[in-house]
Amino acid sequence: MKKIILATSNPHKLEEINAINKSKNIKFEVIKEKFNPEETGMTFEENAVIKAKAASKITGQYCLADDSGLCIDALEGAPGIYSSRYADSPEARINRVLKEMKSVPYDWRTAHFECTMVLTDGEGNILHKETGKIFGYIDDCPKGKNGFGYDPVFLLSEYDKTIAELDEEIKNQISHRANALNPMIKWIEENL
Repeated sequence: MKKIILATSNPHKLEEINAINKSKNIKFEVIKEKFNPEETGMTFEENAVIKAKAASKITGQYCLADDSGLCIDALEGAPGIYSSRYADSPEARINRVLKEMKSVPYDWRTAHFECTMVLTDGEGNILHKETGKIFGYIDDCPKGKNGFGYDPVFLLSEYDKTIAELDEEIKNQISHRANALNPMIKWIEENL
């Protein structure tokens, strides 16, 4: 079995990635060391590269990093790479987005979640990259108890529900993280 270290200290990401991963040949583990590299990149890919290389340097093992966030068209792509730092708490981040979107009509509330994943070897060499997206709208108030982050305000018109209202199994089939992770797993299985 191939062990891949996740370059994150976020337990939600580990849970979600393990729920998406159906491979019997790959086991994902969270990095055990203190891990908080400075994300100085200007894109999701640049930040994922920073995290993957930092994790490889610490562990000397295959490492997978992702950087992801919410991109709202009416806010010119914000919060984007600053999604997790848009305010001091998940609730405050949602409230800031809702306040900034208050006067925006529904048809203009388009947004997408984006996730870029980068795989490095034990020396920090980049082996593979994948990007996944999911498109929707920003709802006018939070709904649902599942998920985390901006999931309660990200409305999927084909389900007429926010991501936080979806069953976990459905979310793990259609999410931006699943759309990046599934081809990444396929690549790992075929190449490592």
